[in-house]
Amino acid sequence: MNLNQVTLPVKNIKEATEFYLLLGFIQIVDSPHYVRFSCPEGNSTFSLVLEESDFSNGAVIYFEHEQLDEWVEKIKERGIMVDQEPIDQGYLWRECILHDPSGNKIKLYWAGENRLNPPWRVQKSL
Repeated sequence: MNLNQVTLPVKNIKEATEFYLLLGFIQIVDSPHYVRFSCPEGNSTFSLVLEESDFSNGAVIYFEHEQLDEWVEKIKERGIMVDQEPIDQGYLWRECILHDPSGNKIKLYWAGENRLNPPWRVQKSL
């Protein structure tokens, strides 16, 4: 099994599309109510859907990059505001927090080996 995509609601499809393009994603679908992006590395995709009614999205989307600090500096130079600069977390990830124009919470991070194999990983018993 593999995760296909995550779809985020947005209030303004054009504004949101521009934001994610500034982050460095590759747009692969474009319509007035739906856009889809691929990540520059790997096979992951995510999409945006226009939501005309009020919404509250409690999900957090994570995008991983080995050169996190350099990526964050690059997007800041492009005009993206961050809420939290990259910092090392107690759960062994280095992460930065920002929000897209519709208020969706995004974490840019690097976890290395700890992403799938943290010291507290559950060991499956047979």
